[in-house]
This record gives sequence, structure tokens and C-alpha cells, in this order.
Amino acid sequence: MRKHENVPVDPGLADLYKDLHRHPELGFREHRTAGIVAGRLTRRGLQVTTGIGRTGVVGVLTNGTGPTALLRADMDALPVAEDTGLDYASTATAVSGDDTVPVAHACGHDLHVTCLLGAIDALAARPDSWRGTLVAVFQPAEELGAGAQALVDDGLFDRFPRPDVVLGQHVAPLPAGTVAAHPGPAYAASDSLRVRLIGRGAHGSMPQSSVDPVVMAAATVQRLQSIVAREIPSTATAVLTVGSLHTGDAANVIPGAAELQLNIRSYDEGVRHTILDAVARIVRGEAATAGAPEEPVITRTERFPVVVNDAGALRKTLDAFTPWLGADHVLDPGAGAGSEDVGILATSSNAPLAYWLLGGTDPALFTTGDMSDPALQKVPSNHSPHYAPVIDPTLSLGVKALVTAARAWLPTG
Repeated sequence: MRKHENVPVDPGLADLYKDLHRHPELGFREHRTAGIVAGRLTRRGLQVTTGIGRTGVVGVLTNGTGPTALLRADMDALPVAEDTGLDYASTATAVSGDDTVPVAHACGHDLHVTCLLGAIDALAARPDSWRGTLVAVFQPAEELGAGAQALVDDGLFDRFPRPDVVLGQHVAPLPAGTVAAHPGPAYAASDSLRVRLIGRGAHGSMPQSSVDPVVMAAATVQRLQSIVAREIPSTATAVLTVGSLHTGDAANVIPGAAELQLNIRSYDEGVRHTILDAVARIVRGEAATAGAPEEPVITRTERFPVVVNDAGALRKTLDAFTPWLGADHVLDPGAGAGSEDVGILATSSNAPLAYWLLGGTDPALFTTGDMSDPALQKVPSNHSPHYAPVIDPTLSLGVKALVTAARAWLPTG
């Protein structure tokens, strides 16, 4: 990895990162985080607006005439109990519905926030190194698939300069010191559904008096697995997962209803509609076959669109990374099955997107530089209670990547 010049990285960012990691907040509740962000941006001389999309923060820094680049970081955490053993691990909890849940930054959004704040510091300190307008967007509720749309609905592109490019990064279980990105459809669309199957309850000794939702649910789960296997072309990529099945509370009681929670991943809008239509057909068909007294209820709970990296914008950005990192540290991981809502910011502003993964794992855990390395399967992934990026060199690399990307799009000449 080559040395990168003219990007000062504040050594105090590590302490900021640890503080954010200790104090995670769920989506649309990022009040403390937003306050820290707004304070730092204000001290750096940006025009700062809070409360965008409920808890989002937008900072604008204009430095002469030129293009506009939007740099985005997400702020929210997950309802996960951290099990990293770190001395700055989260012990936070939050009320969610009727329950109290653990909260942790198990996806690295605290690192994203810290890196963007560090990048703004570096760019503001060297106004001679770029020209144009920076729009720093600190987004709420990415994990809910709702934050980016909330910003747009709250007038993000009416109230602030429209970007010529949207730039962003996401820490990932790749070797620290690398970045990875894929042109075109890079991250999958995700649809989450809740399915309520309505039966008729009865005593466990009198099944003839029931319409058993347990059997209905079991048959539905089995049949749903045939959609990808038998209705989607083998050349397409799709995943359908039934992640939750709940029905009944006692061994001798046939319950009155069952609930399934499904998640669908796809890269093509036609494939997505085929799967959604098939789910509705199968759910209703199994209910009809069972003689259900009422139609099942299908509710969409989350929706992430496909994230499409603009090939030209991504190439321009990665070309700026290569002289610094070296070509062997700029990887193409192929399309990933994970989902993100950052693409909404690009499509809603008609700007190209360049979005990359930032390696955040100790390189010693990897035996080769191959993206198919089996060691990848042993490294804790995002959303794991064991996931935590190594601070050094991930934090400084993330700052420099954002600065490098911004300067590529906001040149001085």
C-alpha cells in the first residue's frame, strides 16, 4: 500500500469512534449521534441543518465554483447484543415495541460517521486542494430501509444543492487496507414481508374442529422454497428466506393463526415481481387448500431497491484510489446479496453513484488475496454480535478514501 499525501487524519478520531460505538442508537432515534455530528460540522464552518428526515444532518461547504459532491454516511445501529469483548463494547439497550432490546453498532455505521467527519475536517483544512461544493449527509435509519427516502421526502434535493455525484462507503469483513467495488447492480434489492395465515383454533384432541395454521404454515414454507428453484431462470440470482415462523404457545392447543416473516433478494425488477407474485399465489393457494376461514394477510415491512454503481463514476473514483493503494488493493467482489438504501439518493437526484466497500478486518486472518478465500467464511460478518472493525488502519483508510474520492470529483483545475 502506497503512502497517501496531503490527507491529515485527526488522531482524536479514534476516541470519537469509540464513543459512538459505546452509544449506539436505533433508526430514527440517532439524537445523540446527530448532535455530535452537527456540533463538529458547525465548528468546521459548514452550513448545518438538523432534523432532516427526522434525525438526519446535512452540512454544506462551498469552496468556489465547481461541481457538487454528496458524501453520505449512515448513523443507525442494530438490535444486537454485542459480544466482541472490546473495552469500548456497547452495553446499551432501547425500548422497541413492548420489549427492551440490546443495541450495538454491529454493522459499522459508527465508523462511517467517524470517517466522514474526518474527511470533512481534512477537506476543510485544505481548501486549496479542491473546488466546488461538498454536501455531507448523515443519514438515519438505513437498517430500516427508510432513512434515505425520508431525507428525499423531506426535501433533501430541494433544500440543498443537487449533487453531480453521490459517494459513499461501507466497512466490510475484507482485509484492512483494501477497498472493493462492483460496477452495475452491486447490492441486491430486498423485500421483507409479514404473512399472517388465519386458521381456526381447537383443542389438541379435536383436530377435526380446527383449520390448523401450523400445518398450513409448514406447507407454505415448503412450497415457497420452490419459487427460486422452479420459477426463476438459472441464469438469474435470487434468494428467498423464511426467517421467522411463529404460531401457538401450548402443546395441546391448536392455535388460530400463524405468522411468517420472509425476506427476498433479487437484482432484476422482473425477477423481483415474479417472486412477489408467486409468494402471494402460494400463500393464498395454501390457505384455500386448507379451507382457511379468512384470506391470509400479506404486509410489506421493508423495501430496499437494487444499488446500481454507475460504471463510469465508479471507474473515475477507483482510478483515483489505485495510485494510492495500488491495483492489488482495489478489488472487485462481484455483486453482493446485501442491501442498502444509498441508491435512493442517487436515483432521486439523477446523479451517478460510486459506492465501495472498505476493508475493516485484520489482514492476518486472510490466507490469500482471493475474494473466494475460505477464510472469508470464518471472519465475523456485519450484523454478527462478534463484528467489530479494527480501528487501525481502517479509520485512517476510510477518511483518506472519502477525501480522495471527493477531490477526484472536485478538482482544482
